[in-house]
Amino acid sequence: MKFTKMHGCGNDYVYVNLFEEQIEDAPALSIRVADRHFGIGGDGLITIGPSDKADFRMRIYNADGSEAEMCGNGIRCVAKYVYDHHLTDQTTIRIESGAGVKMLDLTVENGLVSSVCVDMGEPILEAEKIPVVAEKSPVIDEPITAGERDWKMTCVSMGNPHAVLFVDDVKTFDLDTYGPLFEHHKRFPNRTNTEFVAVHSRKEVSMRVWERGSAETWACGTGACASVVACILNGLTDDEVLIHLRGGDLTIRWDRQSNHVFMTGPATEVFEGEFPL
Repeated sequence: MKFTKMHGCGNDYVYVNLFEEQIEDAPALSIRVADRHFGIGGDGLITIGPSDKADFRMRIYNADGSEAEMCGNGIRCVAKYVYDHHLTDQTTIRIESGAGVKMLDLTVENGLVSSVCVDMGEPILEAEKIPVVAEKSPVIDEPITAGERDWKMTCVSMGNPHAVLFVDDVKTFDLDTYGPLFEHHKRFPNRTNTEFVAVHSRKEVSMRVWERGSAETWACGTGACASVVACILNGLTDDEVLIHLRGGDLTIRWDRQSNHVFMTGPATEVFEGEFPL
C-alpha cells in the first residue's frame, strides 16, 4: 500500500489515497500503521476518497482504531494532498467529513499549498448534542470532579466532543494523569477530547490536548477551535486568537455574525512510502 505521511502542527497521520489504493479493514490498519515502534508512526490513519456530496471525502481513524468525526489538522493536510498531487487545480474546495462538508481556502506558493483556512462550521453548545451529562445547557464554567480534584469545564462540539479546562501553565501540567480521567469520565457518553488551556492575553493562549483514542497529540484543530470558543464564552479573549500548540500555532476566529469558526494553519508533507498489507 502506498501512503503519504503528513502533519499539521505535529498532529501526524498516515494518508492513503483511495483513488489508487484499496483498504479492507481501516480500523485494524490504523492500529498497525500508527504504532511508532513497529509501524509507520502517527496519530492514526486518514483516507482520501471520492464523495457524492463534495469534491473529496476524508475518513479519520485514531491510533486505537476508533473512527473520529473530524480532524482540523487532518483536513488541512487532505487539502494540501489533493492539490499538490494534482487531484484538483482549485484553491477553494469542499471536503466531506463525519462532521459534514467543510469549505477550505488554499494558499499556494510556488505551486504547493503552504497554508489552509478551514470553515469549521458552527460550534455546537447544546449539552445533549455534544454529548455531555450536565445540569445546564450550554455547559459553561460548570463544576466537574476528576482525580479527586474539582474543575470548571466548558463543553463544545466541533463535530466531535470537547471539554475545555483552564489551567495556569500547560507546560508543567500533568496531562498523562488527568487526560484519561476526562476521556473516560461517566459524564461523557461517547468519551471526550480534553483541552487544557492557559490564557496569556485577549489575543493569545496556549493549549495541550488529550485526544479521545490517541492520548496526547501535538495539536488538535477541532480542539483549538473549541478552546477559543470556550475562551470567548467565558469572556477571556477576543474573537480572533493565536493559539500555541506543542507542534505549532493556529489562528482561530469565531465570526459571531455567521456563527462559524475559521481555522488557519500550515500543512506539511513529510515523506512517501509503501507499507505491506
